[in-house]
Amino acid sequence: MTNAAPTVAPGSFLTLHYRLAGPDGDDLVNTFNDKPATLSVGSGEMSPSLEARLVGLAEGTRTTIQLEPGEAFGPRNPEMIQKVALKLLRELGDPDETWSVGDVVQFPTPDGQGAFAGVVREMDADGEWALFDFNHPLAGQPVTFEVQLIGVL
Repeated sequence: MTNAAPTVAPGSFLTLHYRLAGPDGDDLVNTFNDKPATLSVGSGEMSPSLEARLVGLAEGTRTTIQLEPGEAFGPRNPEMIQKVALKLLRELGDPDETWSVGDVVQFPTPDGQGAFAGVVREMDADGEWALFDFNHPLAGQPVTFEVQLIGVL
């Protein structure tokens, strides 16, 4: 009698290679040509929808999973699109900074301990404000997740 390969369960510690690609097929993350990643299922290192797809897979599995629009990074939230006064941005950062549509701007969290990013979607012609999109760039997008489970503990 042979022992079956261990399978992924909540709390499993995984060593894996993975590739995450956006709707255009371009790699966002790809560890296949580098060191494998390690993570613990249920620790929040990966989105719950991705973790749910890993549960039950056996060590040694290599598979590609298609995630529906919004499944990996949530739906697009219109409330995450906000006008920000450029005066405030200059107070928070470089007073001589200029921004253009498409720029990614880092903002400090209210507690000052971290940062989050917003993409400039629109600039006021008078230079008073910019419209920022704080949604994850892949919110509401389909995602391809390719995984090779090297080890399951």
